Amino acid sequence: MIQVGHPASEAAGAFTRGWGAVIVAAAALLLVALIASGVGALSLPMSTTLTAAWHFVTGQATPGLEGIAANLRFPRVTLAALTGAALGASGAALQGVFRNPLADPYLLGVASGAVFGVTLTVTLSGGLAAAYATSVFAPGVGLSLLPLSAFAGALGAVLLAAWLARGRGAGSLVLAGVIVGSILTALSTFIMLRDADRLRAVFSWTLGNLTLAGWADVRHAWPYVLVALVGLMLAARPLDALQLGEDTAGTLGLNVARARLLIVAAASLATAAVVAFSGPIGFIGLVAPHAMRRLSGPRHVTLIPASALAGACLLILADLVARTITRPGELPVGLVTTLLGGPAFLWLARRRS
Repeated sequence: MIQVGHPASEAAGAFTRGWGAVIVAAAALLLVALIASGVGALSLPMSTTLTAAWHFVTGQATPGLEGIAANLRFPRVTLAALTGAALGASGAALQGVFRNPLADPYLLGVASGAVFGVTLTVTLSGGLAAAYATSVFAPGVGLSLLPLSAFAGALGAVLLAAWLARGRGAGSLVLAGVIVGSILTALSTFIMLRDADRLRAVFSWTLGNLTLAGWADVRHAWPYVLVALVGLMLAARPLDALQLGEDTAGTLGLNVARARLLIVAAASLATAAVVAFSGPIGFIGLVAPHAMRRLSGPRHVTLIPASALAGACLLILADLVARTITRPGELPVGLVTTLLGGPAFLWLARRRS
């Protein structure tokens, strides 16, 4: 006799599984953030890190070692978490909207488009720093406007890639994204090379770098990321509907074209907001959703927040490797994520083929 599971119990199990994965990822993020805040060229005891966090939250002074944690480590870890969360959630949304498990903000040209937008804006405004000392961008540049210029470039890049790949299958989308991204990267490099004296100021940024992360970067990036993540969460049900196919989603009352545009715009905004300050960082948006889809299930109402938390964990850990493996020197975090994420992409591509 064939036994059929009760729909209510199956729904309850999926609910528990999905939100359980979110809770576990949130706990892991808190632990990873505390550990990363204490490790560096000068290691800090966990008690000092916790005390610094408490004093920072309550507005008390943080002298000495506590000041190192509050003023140097905390903003770097916070920006890493914000960047990883934006990339992880964006990757989950893009994989859902294009029904392509290889979709990723980096591979679809979103990150390259954001870099081109920022590079063009700061070059035209004379805003590249003359020396790589305190910031990639000169003080006169409106930091709050950088995510907007990055968003314009990112959205244009992904829409161009989608247009080039229309009707040609899922694999063509990644190929089109790589081509568009390569062209925009070449254009960004050409713009930088016109001012060779300032090239070193942005070269490390274009590889993905959190070395100069500060609270100003966090303050200017988080409003855009928050708006984008809320938008992606509101798009969870349309994303689930799109998994059934465009025709079926249309019969359910979904305006497929409008839903796709809004989801792509939200994912592009999240990516652009963090790329403007952290530079392009690859493969977080590819790996995090795949890892969490196995734990939380395919429903986007839990997959998106779980992917955001997992992306934050992965980038904090990658940055920890980047600043300790060659201590006292540092590697660009984008280099670390590419070295770790590249094999994962090849494995996924081979599995899909």
